[in-house]
Amino acid sequence: STNDVYPTAFRLALILRLTSYMDALRRLEDAFHAKGKEFEGVLKMGRTHLQDAVPMSLGQEFHGWGTTIGEEVHRLADVRQLLHEVNLGATAIGTSVTAASGYPEMVTRCLSDLTGVKLILAGDLVEATSDTGAYVQLSGVLKRTSAKLTKICNDIRLLASGPRCGLNEINLPQMQPGSSIMPGKVNPVIPEVVNQTNFLVIGLDLTVTLAASAGQLQLNVMEPVITFALFTSIFTMENAVTSLRVNCVRGITANAEHSRDMVLNSLGIVTLLKQPLGYKQCAEIAREGYETGKSLQQIVVNERKLLSQEEWDELFSFENLIRGNVGK
Repeated sequence: STNDVYPTAFRLALILRLTSYMDALRRLEDAFHAKGKEFEGVLKMGRTHLQDAVPMSLGQEFHGWGTTIGEEVHRLADVRQLLHEVNLGATAIGTSVTAASGYPEMVTRCLSDLTGVKLILAGDLVEATSDTGAYVQLSGVLKRTSAKLTKICNDIRLLASGPRCGLNEINLPQMQPGSSIMPGKVNPVIPEVVNQTNFLVIGLDLTVTLAASAGQLQLNVMEPVITFALFTSIFTMENAVTSLRVNCVRGITANAEHSRDMVLNSLGIVTLLKQPLGYKQCAEIAREGYETGKSLQQIVVNERKLLSQEEWDELFSFENLIRGNVGK
């Protein structure tokens, strides 16, 4: 019957397509970790609420992106297992009407042998014939991955903003002229196109949810649009992820000196002064720096002479700045 053959073919195709998408995500994960290794000596300011927080290395930021993409590969692997359960041999509504005794088990075993994909016959064929839960869960994981990629692409765009009047911590490969009216302007088009793909996937997740909930009685007749939504999401995201890796991440360079200068001129590093100077005095120093535009080093070392230059240099060594080793 169409009602068992079609869903089985759908699930088998999804398994194969997901394998390709997961490979693309793994390559993006590796690309982020490679950049993390390359940038592990680049000092930069970490930010919360879009405000200066505490220092970190650019490598730590890229490693974080790699780790979060790796988590998505594991989640996709988990949900892919659900697709191995099929209702082949259930025929019309799951009662196996017109099928010979033992046919569901035999045909499932034969299809597994033919495809090399281990398929499992559902324990309750009536339930399995109308159930679309695995599709909803898969769509949710695809949406989750897209949400994470959106955040990463937004971060990349922020770090590359400028070049003169933004953060300008990293440089993206220049893919095309950015404006017909502003000469020399270059836009972060690859992260932008990945974001737009993410938005499409997030919208298609709602399509899958509505279609899954629209099933009635012994069959969900909305599976065609679920099929369209899931394959569209996987196919477009695989292309987007590959483009992000090849056309953006691999060619990113760091503005190390500029990033370091921003850290050393930031008021955020006052956090490292709390142990030697105390919270109250640090708050006063930060306020003076904010109101006068003076650097913390100028206030602490040169004017108030609360620390010697040697003590300052030791306190604000690279390792202390990015690992928080002060007082340990």
